[in-house]
Amino acid sequence: MKNPNNKLSQQTSPYLLQHADNPVNWYPWGQQALDKARAENKPVLLSVGYSACHWCHVMAHESFENEQTAAIMNEHFINIKVDREERPDLDKIYQASHSLLTSRSGGWPLTVFLSPDTQIPFFAGTYFPDRPAYGMPSFNETLNRVHDIFLTRKDDIAQQDTSLMKMLGNTSSHSHPGTAPLNNLPLDLAREQLESEFDHINGGFSSAPKFPHPPMLMRCIRHWALMRAQQLDDERMLEIALFSLEKMARGGAFDQLGGGFYRYSVDEYWMIPHFEKMLYDNGQLLTLYSHAYQITGRPIFRHTAEQTARWVIREMQSTEGGYYSALDADSEGIEGRFYSWDNTEIERLLDEKDYPVFASIYGLDRTPNFEQAWHLHTFTHPDTVAATLDLTTGEMEQCLSRCRTTLLAARNKRMTPGRDDKVLCAWNGLMIHGMVIAGKALGQPELVDSARSALDFIHKKLWHNYRLLATCKDNTAHLNAYLDDHAYLLSALLEYLQLHWDNHYYAWALEIAEILIKHFQDEQTGAFYFTSNDHEQLILRSMTFNDEAIPSGNGIAAQALFRLGLLSGNGVYLASSENCIKTAYAHLQTHALNHCSLLNALEDLINKPVTIILRGEPQQLKEWQASTHKGYAPALMCFAIDSSTTPPDTLAHKQCKGDICAYICEGMQCLPVITDKQAFDNYINGHTYYENNQPL
Repeated sequence: MKNPNNKLSQQTSPYLLQHADNPVNWYPWGQQALDKARAENKPVLLSVGYSACHWCHVMAHESFENEQTAAIMNEHFINIKVDREERPDLDKIYQASHSLLTSRSGGWPLTVFLSPDTQIPFFAGTYFPDRPAYGMPSFNETLNRVHDIFLTRKDDIAQQDTSLMKMLGNTSSHSHPGTAPLNNLPLDLAREQLESEFDHINGGFSSAPKFPHPPMLMRCIRHWALMRAQQLDDERMLEIALFSLEKMARGGAFDQLGGGFYRYSVDEYWMIPHFEKMLYDNGQLLTLYSHAYQITGRPIFRHTAEQTARWVIREMQSTEGGYYSALDADSEGIEGRFYSWDNTEIERLLDEKDYPVFASIYGLDRTPNFEQAWHLHTFTHPDTVAATLDLTTGEMEQCLSRCRTTLLAARNKRMTPGRDDKVLCAWNGLMIHGMVIAGKALGQPELVDSARSALDFIHKKLWHNYRLLATCKDNTAHLNAYLDDHAYLLSALLEYLQLHWDNHYYAWALEIAEILIKHFQDEQTGAFYFTSNDHEQLILRSMTFNDEAIPSGNGIAAQALFRLGLLSGNGVYLASSENCIKTAYAHLQTHALNHCSLLNALEDLINKPVTIILRGEPQQLKEWQASTHKGYAPALMCFAIDSSTTPPDTLAHKQCKGDICAYICEGMQCLPVITDKQAFDNYINGHTYYENNQPL
């Protein structure tokens, strides 16, 4: 029977809706629950998770669906359920609190107990089992213990609250921008740290569990290109990135049949993943693989980018254009069930000539690698198998394509994992950016069309009264957008405008930049808070600089504002970017590896990107613009505005000269206008980088 005291049934979050039938008296975060906790003098039990989280599901089944456990929770606590993807502001605060209280890193599910009057946490953990295990007490024991602590140790809690708030304040307070000149030393430090952390056997930057760390891989590629720009070689940085990307693409961390990457690998070989698929990972990795293809022309990178983009469009894009958030790790209550195979089923489905080839590559002739079944992972390089079986490269690719198509069709008949179909502005920004880069690198305009559809969705559904909202589901958009939403969207718009100029989207980019400066930037330090100055007041207004699974909002904001400042000529944007970097500079000098997104912004500030405005007739614009798409050019922006378009006031002086012309500025220094195609190509070639320095 439905619990009438559970208040989650009207929420937009799929994660909260998963708990709407629990016997727990759940509330969403809000004034009603907080007032009730204060009035009844009961601690808040704050449970934070997300819909694709495997251990969140486990704890839900073990504890939140248990009548006895729910009775304890309902009697002693006011229970609040939070989707960390909709409320990253709360998650950041209480993950930091968990780390301070336990001296351990956090994760999900996050379980935190808050004082009713202040919402300051006094006890924290993550997953708790339903019976004593893994060196932990049962959740019921924990609940009773916390209740007893709250009743009997109020003075200790008050003292701890004061200490905790001081430590939280220290983690989010930063000094004024420094006066010392900025230089390349943090970039060099990051290079050494990346080399030191690199796993030269399996790729990536850690042992198990292995996460992809896209900002670190991007920094490797950027550093290689920066050295090339200075007539120096650092092939090792490119090798680290390409080796890691190929290992991931051939491993079980990549869906070998349907495309797209899982969240991380539980082993050091990229073999067995945690099977949830997150939009934010795939947006960043799509960008990386597209750049890897621009640099090398290698088929593995093109295939991986194509398959990732196709999966996103096929399974993760709504009919209205927005990209969904995630696919669950579980189906039929079992993690990885949808993706794993029985060897005999594969042998039955494939042609008898194709099966031995497929089996040799993916290890079907070996012992099972996942729960007495097989998860597809490249054990033997296809070239090795082709040589052994005397197959040409073309014959091998045709065989693998046939096998993948057959197996994917069979897999699609299974019960599919659950999909989190809310549309998050920030994660859409990452995927839009990736789709635009992929469309450009692969020469596939339909990918850019997909990005445009997502941009149109955000403008229609999440842009309200000249302010941005964070999330939308079932046509309901809400929640004030965060720093990441604005920064990632601004970055995506700048990439899109380089493929298709649109005065309205340029104006939108300027409006977003103004919001960043007016509502997020700290006037004292120049850095950006995670929440706006008119956001709900929480116990802390977070300001962080380091990259996590997604790039630093400060880093992406600094990059995007600087580049928009160069395009628009607005010195306020340039100064805002520089002040942010100066405030974070001390962190870059000591912990460079953790701040790769800010390092990219620092690189731009020191070395000044090139801004090109093309004016002319559409066909010639298309030909000139195509010259900028052929290789990897991280320090170059090119915007093509046809002669029939009246540019905005900030660009009105860029008038057509002849049939076509190129206005080129290196930082704030402008060069003579170019009207000759060969001269233009020669200039572009000097700012475009390839593996072995050879154009593809």
